[in-house]
Amino acid sequence: MIASLFGQEGDILNSIFQIVYLLSFFLFMFYGQKIQTLTMLREVGNAVRKLKTLKDDSRQLAIDTITELGKKDGDPTPRIDHLLEYFTVMPKSLDPLGFVPKLEHLIDVRDLRFKNEIKIIAPEADKIQTSNIEGVLEVALGLNSIYKIVNHFYLLGKKTMNLYVIMQVQMQLSMIVRTAEAYSLAGKAFAQGQPIGDGAGALVAARLMYGHENKEVAKNILASQIEIEGRDIFVIKANGPGANIGKYGVAIRQIIEENDGKVAMVIMVDAAGKLEGEISGSTAEGTGSVIGGLGVDAFIIEETSSKYQIPVNGVAIKQSMEESVAPMTKAIFDGVGVALARVKRIIHEETRKGDLVILVGVGNTVGIGQ
Repeated sequence: MIASLFGQEGDILNSIFQIVYLLSFFLFMFYGQKIQTLTMLREVGNAVRKLKTLKDDSRQLAIDTITELGKKDGDPTPRIDHLLEYFTVMPKSLDPLGFVPKLEHLIDVRDLRFKNEIKIIAPEADKIQTSNIEGVLEVALGLNSIYKIVNHFYLLGKKTMNLYVIMQVQMQLSMIVRTAEAYSLAGKAFAQGQPIGDGAGALVAARLMYGHENKEVAKNILASQIEIEGRDIFVIKANGPGANIGKYGVAIRQIIEENDGKVAMVIMVDAAGKLEGEISGSTAEGTGSVIGGLGVDAFIIEETSSKYQIPVNGVAIKQSMEESVAPMTKAIFDGVGVALARVKRIIHEETRKGDLVILVGVGNTVGIGQ
């Protein structure tokens, strides 16, 4: 009797499990894609709200910084909102001949326009403050663009309920949010004039330039002439402590041409992205133009060094994306010392006494003088 009761209960449970399984099977067969789309929409929606907060905080930081440093009567908010919608149309590359000069001209025009706008909204800001304000505005503009693009795909996906529309942004969501958070840290660093991780290369040059005279050799680029173990070294970096980058390619080309191409080597030191598992502040050596950006400086350096058959070597100071734009950490600061030792070893081993060497400290010079 008892065994038969247990047997009946087991049959009932098995029947229930089978019914649940079949219902789940049909539910996911007909509505699985919709459920997946709704799940992705919720995830992207949470990210959109976070990006909006970062964007709004960055905008407010720009307003507060300009109000404090610019000391202009009136509210700068409308003008700042106008700048945050600024766009740049890249030159057409259908015919690649002459593309780099077009791009260089476009960058110059954009930079001049931004600086003129800052003079209008922050007339009392000095040269260093103007550069830092430009950095804050660039961060705010970048965050505004990131938010608008992600929000576009979110709303479009919500409107169409198309899995493949929302999947385009959902698959990259973690990297997008990570980038936005890094940008947010950069804005605070620029506002406070703090050195950032990207300035590691500039700090290497600044250590060598300290106590020596310098002169401007290109737009926002300073050079000092020093001696290391009997070698004549031209050390160049962007003009700090404002948030400048400068025209490294033009500076290197000018020094090479002024010396009739008689340069033994160009050594470039810059921050470089590290892979997960690599140690922040570790250094590596390589060959070629160690410089980021849109490629104008790298093109000029490669063209000039090839023309005069000058070897270009590089030292990279590794760091994560967040570290490159956040205030400089102790690990990266320690890596600057290691990179400087590597530079001196390269000069000692790869050049001879009497040689002329160009050492380039690449990177944003916010908070880094000379």
